[in-house]
Amino acid sequence: MNSMKGGDVVSTLEIRNLSAGIAGNSIINDLSLIVNTGEIHALLGPNGHGKSTLLNVIMGNPLYEVYSGDVLIDGQSIINDTVDQRARKGIFLAMQYPQEIPGVSISDFMRTAINANRDKPITLFRYIKDLETASKLVGFEFDMVHRSVNEGFSGGEKKRNEILQMLLLKPKFALLDEVDSGLDVDALNLVTAAINQTHDQEHGYLVVSHYARMYHLVQPTHVHVVLNGHIAISGGVELVNRIDQEGYHWLKQEYGLDIADKTEKKPMIVMQNCAAKTRGQPK
Repeated sequence: MNSMKGGDVVSTLEIRNLSAGIAGNSIINDLSLIVNTGEIHALLGPNGHGKSTLLNVIMGNPLYEVYSGDVLIDGQSIINDTVDQRARKGIFLAMQYPQEIPGVSISDFMRTAINANRDKPITLFRYIKDLETASKLVGFEFDMVHRSVNEGFSGGEKKRNEILQMLLLKPKFALLDEVDSGLDVDALNLVTAAINQTHDQEHGYLVVSHYARMYHLVQPTHVHVVLNGHIAISGGVELVNRIDQEGYHWLKQEYGLDIADKTEKKPMIVMQNCAAKTRGQPK
């Protein structure tokens, strides 16, 4: 159920004792986390310890297997929902490696996505105004929205397009997987300004980044270090600053945490994979 906080309705995304992986390899191990709207949760940790996997499992990527545990929105399990069902319930994933979709313009793609979440289709006038506003916020020339989704885009343009989609869809919970990678300073400032503009009591964020600059521009309310597929330690922005200065080795010295050197297995996210769960695919 939704709760009340300071007069505002607060929604909750809960990851409860989640274990998951791919091709029989466990990556997430009994991980629990609660994210409320109005909060920004930062996920830090060495490569290969499960941060991107966690976001994909929350979004419902069928290439990942869930071994145990649950994912809930406002107390209701979504673990058996497809990607589109989770999107309609307010989850959005900005991907680390956005895919090109030749022949489908950004404007048509986004209008279809918006209408899928509405009882009544958005008017053309309202949609164009919203699209113009969002394009300016992320530094897109408006003509770019008539191009095919991500086709011929630079890495930075693809990441800005992910944030453009987030601005238009207005999800309850945005999962941002290294949206700062590949961005120059100007683009990073535009993207983080857009995130900050939408940060209010109706929106929650789960953000993965390796760079302290990202978290200085979008200041998290909670910081978690993911090691070996579970949350090893949580704190505030001071954790970001210390890790930026000292790395992760002090966690082993002070807390006795094992920090294995891993490379996380990340399958390519293909549109048809996310459309439905078919025979032979892991659930």
